[in-house]
Amino acid sequence: MAACRRFPVVIVLNFVAQLWPFTTVKTTKKTKYYTHEEALTLILASSEDSEDSQYDSEREEMFEQQLDDVLDRSMSEDSDADWEPQSQTGRRPAPTPTEGGRQKRQRSHSAATSATSPAASSTATPTTGRSRAARRVRGRGRRGGYRGASRGPSRAPSAATGEQQWRDVGDHDVEPALLDFVPVRQPGPQQQTREATSPLEFFRLFFTDAVLNTLTANTNAYGAKRHDGKQVVWHNICRADIYSYLAMVIYMGMVKCSTLLDYWRGSRLHSLIFPPSVISRNKFLRISRALHMSDITADEENVAKRGTPAYDRLCKIKPLYSHIVEACKAHFQPGRHISIDERMVASKARISLKQYIKSKPTKWGYKLFVLADSGTGYTWNFFVYEGKSPGYGNGLSYDSVMSLLDFDLLGTGYQLYVDNFYTSSHLFLDLLKKKMGACGTIRANRVGFPKTTINDFTRGTPRGAIKWIRDSELLFVKWMDTREVVMCSTIHKAFTGDTAQRRVKTAGAWEVVHVPIPAAVKDYNQHMGGVDLSDPLIGYYSASHKTMKWYKTFFYHFLDIAIVNAHILYQQCQRGSMTQKEFRHALIEELADLGTPSTSRPSTSQVAAPPNPAASHKPQYLDEQDEAKRDSAGRAGRRLCKLCHRKTPVGCSTCGVPLCFVATRDCYNEWHTQQGM
Repeated sequence: MAACRRFPVVIVLNFVAQLWPFTTVKTTKKTKYYTHEEALTLILASSEDSEDSQYDSEREEMFEQQLDDVLDRSMSEDSDADWEPQSQTGRRPAPTPTEGGRQKRQRSHSAATSATSPAASSTATPTTGRSRAARRVRGRGRRGGYRGASRGPSRAPSAATGEQQWRDVGDHDVEPALLDFVPVRQPGPQQQTREATSPLEFFRLFFTDAVLNTLTANTNAYGAKRHDGKQVVWHNICRADIYSYLAMVIYMGMVKCSTLLDYWRGSRLHSLIFPPSVISRNKFLRISRALHMSDITADEENVAKRGTPAYDRLCKIKPLYSHIVEACKAHFQPGRHISIDERMVASKARISLKQYIKSKPTKWGYKLFVLADSGTGYTWNFFVYEGKSPGYGNGLSYDSVMSLLDFDLLGTGYQLYVDNFYTSSHLFLDLLKKKMGACGTIRANRVGFPKTTINDFTRGTPRGAIKWIRDSELLFVKWMDTREVVMCSTIHKAFTGDTAQRRVKTAGAWEVVHVPIPAAVKDYNQHMGGVDLSDPLIGYYSASHKTMKWYKTFFYHFLDIAIVNAHILYQQCQRGSMTQKEFRHALIEELADLGTPSTSRPSTSQVAAPPNPAASHKPQYLDEQDEAKRDSAGRAGRRLCKLCHRKTPVGCSTCGVPLCFVATRDCYNEWHTQQGM
C-alpha cells in the first residue's frame, strides 16, 4: 500500500487563501502536517464558511453599477432554455475530487481552444457592453447561491411571447381595464393635520413634544457621559434650548458661512445680529457635540451584539428615524400616481453604510429608497439601505418596492412609476395581483423580457417608430426617440394617438414636428418625477453641514424632510403662495421665540466706522524744527505746495502734503477734490 502523502499546514492554508482572499488565515511557527483527505476537508470547510458571509462583494459591485443581483443577466444567459427542466435521465454521476479537478482542467483547455478557433468565434454569443459583475453572475456567483433553482422570483416567458413578434403601431391592442382607485384615506392632508395653521404647528407634526423630550434626555445623558472625569462639567439643557438650536441650524441653511464660528464673529465682515440673539456660541457648540438620538444604554447593548444577526447598524438613529417615517405616513395620503427612486445623502464618512454610485450627481453618501407622491413631491415613505436586501429574497429591486408599499395604508388602484432598476415582469404581475398598476422603463436583458427579434427595430429606424408586444397583462413597448426607449406597463395601451413635439433639422433649418409617442412613455415622463421633485426641495436650503459623526448627517437630513413635508402640508391646507424660503424664515423666527433667551455677550472687537473725509483730513502748520536749525528762521516751515509749487507753511495732517491754504490760493481743498477725498 502506497504511503499516504502529507501536506504542511502552511501549504494548505496558503492554498485556501488564494482561493478565498477574504478568508483570514493565521499561521503558527510550528509546522503541522495533514493527510490528503484532511487537507481536502479543510478546503471544503473554508468554502462553506465563506459562502455564509453577510455581504456579497459581487452583489455590492452590481449595486454600484445600478444592477440587480437576481434580475440583471445577459441576453445569452437568460435564454428560454434556462427555463426548461433538467432531464433526469442520462445524467452523469458526480465526479470524485480527483476526477473533478482533471475534468475542470480539461474544460479550461477546451474553452481556450474553442475561443481561438474560427468556427467557435463565429457562433459565439456577443458579450460586448456587459459589465464585469453581470458576466460573472452565472460563473463564480453560482457558488454564492445564484443557481437555477434560486431564480424563483423571475418569471418564465409564456408560450405566447415566444410565438409572437414585435407588432407595429397600427396593429390592434386591447386596452387594460382601469383599476378602481380605492385609497384607505382621503388623498391629501388628513383631518387632524388641517388643524395646524402656522409654519411652527406644521413642523411640530413631525418634531413632536415626545421627539423633543427624547432628544433632550438622550443628549443630556450622552453629554454627561462625555464630560465624566473632565474638568468641564456638563450643564443639562431643556426643550427650549433645543428650539434655539433647531432655529440656528435652519438659519445656517439659509445664510452660509465658511465656518461655524463666523456666525458669532464681531468683525466688520461677520457682524451678524441674529445668531447671538438666539443662542450663544458656546452653548451651540456644546449641544452640537453632544447631540444624540438614541439611548446610551441601548447603544451599549447593541455594541455587545456586534458580529451577530441581532446587531442593528442603525441603532443610533432608530428612534428619530422610525418616528419621522410614521409621521410622514400619518399626515398625508398620496394621490393616485406615486413613484419610487433612490436618494443620496452626501457623506464621506468612513463607515460601511456609505455607498458610491458614479452615475449619481452625489456620488458618495448614504443610500435611501424613497416613495414620493408624484404630484407634490411629498416624501411618504423611505428606508436607509444597509448593504443588504430588506429580506424578501427576490432581489434588491423587488424587495425595495415591496418594503416601501404599505398596502394597509395605501389601498388599491394606485399607479406606480419606477425606473429600469426596479422594473421586472415578476414585480409588475405581483403588484397587479394586489390591484396596483405599474409602469416603468425596463432593460432588454431582464429576465422575462421578450427575446424575439422578429419585426424589431433595425438600423436607421425613424424617430417616432413604435413596436410592442402584449404578453397577457404585460405590455412591452419600444419607442424610437433620439435613442431607443423600452417600457413595460400593466396599465397602458400600446398607442392611443398621443404625439410629442421634437425639433428636427430639415433642409438646413430647424423646425418643430409632432411624432407619435406611446401613452406609457408620456405618463412616465409626467409622473415619475416625485422623488426628483423632492430632492431639489430638500437641497435648496439644506440644513446639513460637515460633522464628525455619521448619525448627525441623518439627523440633519430628517430635519430637512420634516421641513419640506411641513411646507407641502401648509400649501395644501392654507392654499397660500408662501415659498419654501418664506416658510423657513417664518419657522426660524417662531422657533427662536420659543427658545431660551440668549446669554451671548456683545463682541469685544468693535466694528470700526468708515472714515469721514472731512474729519480725518485737517490743515496744520508744518513742523520742521530740524530744517530750522540748519536754515535761517525766515525759511523755517516753508515748503513747495504740491499743487501750485509756491512756498507754504501749511499742509495736510493725514496726507503729509504741503498745500496752500490762504484767501487767494485754496490749494488744500482743490487738491483733495482732485484726489477724490
